Amino acid sequence: MPIGEAISLDARKKLRASLLASNDKFIQDIPKVELHVHIEGTLTLDLRWKLTQRNGATLRLVPNGPEITARDDLYAAMDSIMPDASRMNNEEERDMFFESYLEGFNALQVKEDFYDLAMNYFETVAAMNVRYCEPFFDPQGHTSRGVQLETMMEGFRQAQREAKEKFNVRSQWIMCFLRDLSPASAMEHYKAALPYRDMIVGIGLDSCEPGRPPSLFEDVFALARRDGFKLTAHCDVDQEDTDDHILQVASTMGVGGSDRIDHGLNSAEDPALIDLLLKRDIGMTLCPWSYMRHTTYADLGPRIRTLFDAGVKVCMNSDDPAFMEDTWILHNVLLARHLCNFNDEDIVVLAKNAVQVSWADQSVKDAILGEIKSVFELLAGNSKENS
Repeated sequence: MPIGEAISLDARKKLRASLLASNDKFIQDIPKVELHVHIEGTLTLDLRWKLTQRNGATLRLVPNGPEITARDDLYAAMDSIMPDASRMNNEEERDMFFESYLEGFNALQVKEDFYDLAMNYFETVAAMNVRYCEPFFDPQGHTSRGVQLETMMEGFRQAQREAKEKFNVRSQWIMCFLRDLSPASAMEHYKAALPYRDMIVGIGLDSCEPGRPPSLFEDVFALARRDGFKLTAHCDVDQEDTDDHILQVASTMGVGGSDRIDHGLNSAEDPALIDLLLKRDIGMTLCPWSYMRHTTYADLGPRIRTLFDAGVKVCMNSDDPAFMEDTWILHNVLLARHLCNFNDEDIVVLAKNAVQVSWADQSVKDAILGEIKSVFELLAGNSKENS
């Protein structure tokens, strides 16, 4: 692997295959909590085909792109729009990702579509031993197309209930605002979503960051804080003004600072930011697979390791699996071990971090922590017997 360069699409696929081939039973078996996954970013190509065919909709992978009329053409088309190493850290590549991500929303039109989307995610991660998750959703990307908030929320609600019963996966939702839209739109959607606060545990901020600091949305975050919601926001890797955005999110957002930070990897380069994170005990949701598009292989592992060794409560998550070589939470934990030389005890710390910084009820946390302890003790017992 050329450690001083961004990693090509072909190399990322080979790396994914080699990590799975390691047959890391401990990482497979350990109970997991996922705190950073965009539900719309889990819209696999197979599911997108199914929904567009069912709805009689046109399937494109980017706006104004060629219409996809054959299922077999989907994967080659996706590869053609995904960034290769030559397009890393490039504004054109960044815009291409958001264009392809938002274009996928058009496949989601009726309640059944949102149900299928969520159930596909829950079933997939249940097989990876996810016990609890807090998926993001982007309501503005749907209401702007004429989809009613009730349509998406009731689809999500049905899936949420069934996933708990069928797969033993509990969940709560985080409603994110698209930061490239107006604060007024964020406030409008916040108020409209209040009838669903039994499902929504937190409020977040995502989408394209340049020129859109968290402070623009202070009014709605302050209101959400007063209303009892948890707060988080994206501070993506190597973006314009990312250090200032991390500082805002950690110290002032929602009057006093957020409860978590999504991404925020650049804080590893600033001891003052690390001290702030530790002082406020702010958890950080990292998604290492997505960072290979924006930083070099040589830089990524040491940055994660710096935060981990400092005691910041980092945890591994999947982000947008359908747009990142079909990499889910399992693949991201495997990648973290590979990049940072994490041993099994370190993997346990990562798993516990996710539980501790989650917004689950304490009884749910205690049950998952007990499972993690049991899996680790079983592994340690087997190791002694084999030694």
